Amino acid sequence: MAKPSSEGDFSTASRTGSRSTTGESSLKGCGFSSFTGFRAEKEDVLRLAMPLYLRLAMLDCIKKKDVDAGDQHFQTSDSEDDPCENPVVVFINPKSGGRNGSVLQDRLQHMISQEQVFDLHNVKPDEFVRYGLGCLEKWAEKDNCAKETRKNIRVVVAGGDGTVGWVLGCLGVLHEKDQFPVPPVAIIPLGTGNDLARSFGWGGSFPFARRSAIKRALQRATNGRICHLDSWHVVVQMPGGEVVDPPHSLKTTEVCDVDQNLKIEGCVPDKVNCYEGVFYNYFSIGMDAQVAYGFHHLRNEKPYLAQGPISNKIIYSGYSCSQGWFLTPCMSDPSLRGLNNILSIHIKRKNSSKWEPIEIPRSVRAIVALNLHSYGSGRNPWGNLKPDYLQKRGFVEAHVDDGILEIFGLKQGWHASFVMVELISAKHIAQASSIRLELSGGDWRDAFLQMDGEPWKQPMSKEYSTIVEIKRVPFPSVMVNGE
Repeated sequence: MAKPSSEGDFSTASRTGSRSTTGESSLKGCGFSSFTGFRAEKEDVLRLAMPLYLRLAMLDCIKKKDVDAGDQHFQTSDSEDDPCENPVVVFINPKSGGRNGSVLQDRLQHMISQEQVFDLHNVKPDEFVRYGLGCLEKWAEKDNCAKETRKNIRVVVAGGDGTVGWVLGCLGVLHEKDQFPVPPVAIIPLGTGNDLARSFGWGGSFPFARRSAIKRALQRATNGRICHLDSWHVVVQMPGGEVVDPPHSLKTTEVCDVDQNLKIEGCVPDKVNCYEGVFYNYFSIGMDAQVAYGFHHLRNEKPYLAQGPISNKIIYSGYSCSQGWFLTPCMSDPSLRGLNNILSIHIKRKNSSKWEPIEIPRSVRAIVALNLHSYGSGRNPWGNLKPDYLQKRGFVEAHVDDGILEIFGLKQGWHASFVMVELISAKHIAQASSIRLELSGGDWRDAFLQMDGEPWKQPMSKEYSTIVEIKRVPFPSVMVNGE
């Protein structure tokens, strides 16, 4: 398909989103308890369902991993159906948050269609992008319904920040291949923190007790305005070994695309392993990632403990205490010492091609590079800084699409706790458009890193350095604002 202008892409999406909701007035006061209300609701959400032949064609292509697998549905169909007014597909992670995804999946499949609601355990978002959207693009010139569906389709993600990031990363491939427009993403927050959802007006949790909540979420997904979100590319270059339990967003790669203009301070072996990924909210290294890693594994080993956001937060707090973060000054374990013992940081400021070193305060045990205004379930550790302070530090006001990351530090757990309740601000370090982290093992056998709530254990070497480089993806992610 030919690449339209960016303005055309988003104006088309905006026109689609501004269409009126048919029969909305007749639904007021109706619930699932009455047959009349259920019928009205069913008719209303049918606007989101694609024609049957199109749904079956896309599903066959995805299942068989072949864009030609759905041809028979187009060839045998004599349907004269009008294109779907607001086509959507939904991805659900049943493990997110309180594991309510399976209940939501059943309800959504009943309300929209079974073929448009995907369990991420069965259908991966990259499979949908490659084969489902590929099917629509193949038939777009011959079938008007396929053409309009491809142009207007929106994606709803029911899950936590990691799940949303996974889907956004797969949709980002469309930018690289000039396959436009890129479907905008709406969110049904099922995770623990849900900072991406909070930042774009979808709230911090989903009200399952309200029967009208699902219908309202779908209406907002189709009517919401389109906005942009910076995406950040991460490259990890490590000396041999493998990342332990890498998140979905971190994949092995043959090419280590690190900036050769900045000299590495330590030693690099002849053979290295490389990983790459993308994050949208934050990247962190240190004690906060270590606690998140332990909590992540505890939740997977004992899922009965994770029954909802409140129980998750209680367990998370208890695990933070058990890891010694609150007692750091009294501990002698090398893994609890300041990050300045193993880490050096260089940054590029916006509109500058020059790398410059940044000093790491000795007291800092976790460093976070933040893209959104929401971190740790809706907190803003960077804070709403006054103009005088911004000018004094050489900072600018933070936005989600400004091409800048805010870098701050957290000390021991007590400091982090006061930051999270916004009694104090975090330790402001810098703002940067690119970041280079160099890790040297010393007494540390492992470091802990995370992006968008997905932590991993990074093996360390006493002899060689591990390099982590972060730079902005040249194209933005496309989001639906839920407000």
